[in-house]
Order: sequence, then C-alpha cells, then structure tokens
Amino acid sequence: MTWDDLDARLDRVPGTVSAYVGRLDAPASWTRTPDATHYAASTMKVAVLVALYRAAEAGTLALDAPVPVVNEFDSARPDAPRFSCARHYDNDDAVWERLGGQATPRWLADRMITRSSNFATNLLIDRVGLPAVAEAWRLAGARHSVTGRGIEDAAAREAGITNLVTPADLAALLGGLAAGVEHPGPLASPAACAAMLDVLLAQRHREDLAAGLPDGTRIAHKNGWVRGVRHGAGVVLPDDAPAYVIAVCTTTDLAAAPDDDLDDACRLVAEISATAWAARHDLAG
Repeated sequence: MTWDDLDARLDRVPGTVSAYVGRLDAPASWTRTPDATHYAASTMKVAVLVALYRAAEAGTLALDAPVPVVNEFDSARPDAPRFSCARHYDNDDAVWERLGGQATPRWLADRMITRSSNFATNLLIDRVGLPAVAEAWRLAGARHSVTGRGIEDAAAREAGITNLVTPADLAALLGGLAAGVEHPGPLASPAACAAMLDVLLAQRHREDLAAGLPDGTRIAHKNGWVRGVRHGAGVVLPDDAPAYVIAVCTTTDLAAAPDDDLDDACRLVAEISATAWAARHDLAG
C-alpha cells in the first residue's frame, strides 16, 4: 500500500486519524494532521518516565530507594479533595498487591510502561510532580501536548484539566530518547536514554503498532486506549534499515468486533505500522 492509498483508506474512517512517520535524523516522510490534539490516554506515561529519570539524574530521588505504595493523590484542581485509583480500571494487579507496602520507582516505571499501570503512574507523578512532566514535553520540543492531571482525577477532569497529545509531539519525545542514546540531547544523558529505551522495548501490549511488524522486530513503544481512542507511538529498529519513529493517534467510532479480542482500531494502527515498515528503505534520509 502506498502513502496515497493509505490516505484514501483513512479518509473513510469515521473519526480522526493522525500520524507521523520519519527517520530520527530527518524530516517526516509521511504525516496526517500531525498537530491534531487527541486525548492522551496512556501515551502520556512516556513523559512521566522521562521526568522520573531526569529527577534521578538531578539527585532529587533515587530509582532504587523504596517509596510507600498508597492509593491517595492530590488533585490537579486546587480546591478538590484527594482522589484514588480504582483497581478494576487498571491493567496490572502486581502494583495493587503492594498496596500498603513499598516499591522502588524503577519497578513502578517498568509497570507503568510495560503493563500500563495507572496506579504506578499516579505514584510516580506524585513523586516527580506535574511541572516536571511538563518540562519533559518542553525539552522534547512538543508544541501542543500537555499532561495536566493524573489518571482518574475526576475533579480535575470535570474542571477541564486534561491530558492531550499529538503525533508530532509523541514522535519528538520518542525520537529524542532514541537519538539521545548516541548523541547527548536535552532530555537526559545517553545512559538514561538507553535505560528508558530498554523499558519501552519491553512493552507487553503489542496488539497495535507491533502487530504491523514482522515477528521479532524491535520496537520501543507505548500505546494508550480508552473508549473511542487508540494510540501508539514508538521507535522501530529494523536490522536492515535506519531506525524510524512512528506515532499514530486515533479518535474514532471503531468498535470491537463480536467475540474478538482485537478491535478495529488496533487493526487500523497495525495497518499504518505495516505500511511504514514496507517503506522503511525509502524514508527520507
């Protein structure tokens, strides 16, 4: 499928599909409304990861020093009471099993990314603070993305405080991490960038971007989903071509098929990923 064919296909999707594809060291090879904002879902967890490792490098926290696992957090709305996470809304029982105990930030970061734990995410936001997450976006060169609140902060949500991303900003953040492994950049040291990339490479949710790639292809990525939303952003590391970044955000009416664990939005993201993979040798350099 060519890029033109893909655009024609996406024109028929009931909703908004935005994307960015390009090599790390070059302008985008293909985009589709790359600056359109979408509700972030769990893709904002990458910015939390960056904020965490930056704090560790600054010496304001230690990745391996245990912290309390408590289910009570300050709302981003100043006048609101503290809020809690709901276990049934999370993707990872392992963090909940430590409730009332302790866990290290490094372990929580792994569960936040590889299992997409909301509870772990809020615990880390509580440690680093939302301003530090905003700084991670700024240093990446993001122009429209914002992490205004923790997950399940209903009072802040009702007040209009939200989390937004764009494909271009996600590509800048993920691409900045990958590029920072070889060349010192604004996000973190090469060692910290490599460590974060390793966490993203261990992603367990592989039903969207990774599903469009041949088995065994390395991809450092994070996805996110809520009803009507399915996103994926990452760096693909082919053995036979330069690395490239891909970010896809979908806000659509696509629904899961009956008796099918893989919904149509996952298939759509996988289709875009497969098209980018087929073009990997021809991406602008």
